[in-house]
Amino acid sequence: MIAGVGIDNIEVERIKKQIDGTTKFKENIFTEAEIKYCESKTNYAESFAVRFAAKEAFLKALGTGWRDGLQFKDIEILNDELGKPKAYLHGKAKQIIMDNKLMNIQVSLSHIKKIATAIVIIEK
Repeated sequence: MIAGVGIDNIEVERIKKQIDGTTKFKENIFTEAEIKYCESKTNYAESFAVRFAAKEAFLKALGTGWRDGLQFKDIEILNDELGKPKAYLHGKAKQIIMDNKLMNIQVSLSHIKKIATAIVIIEK
């Protein structure tokens, strides 16, 4: 049974400016594994942007927003051995999923030069 669905779009250039800027945006939003993966890509900004969108989509599917101490790094978006995106949860995000007896988290990512889109479905 579907417990929640979330979708998010973001402009790649907006994330690129943050990543390339002088702030610690990248370190505050993404885990070390996400940073390593994205930086290995030629179009790194697209990879960062789509993961940012997935984190936002996850929160929409969860229905909580940024309440209760949730942090961006609590949601880690990595690819499995076949390249399929997968959400790995830590901290407060993991606790909310366990407390609400939620099971599967499906993630779909898509990006082109200017736009990144992510859809997340959480199942009970």
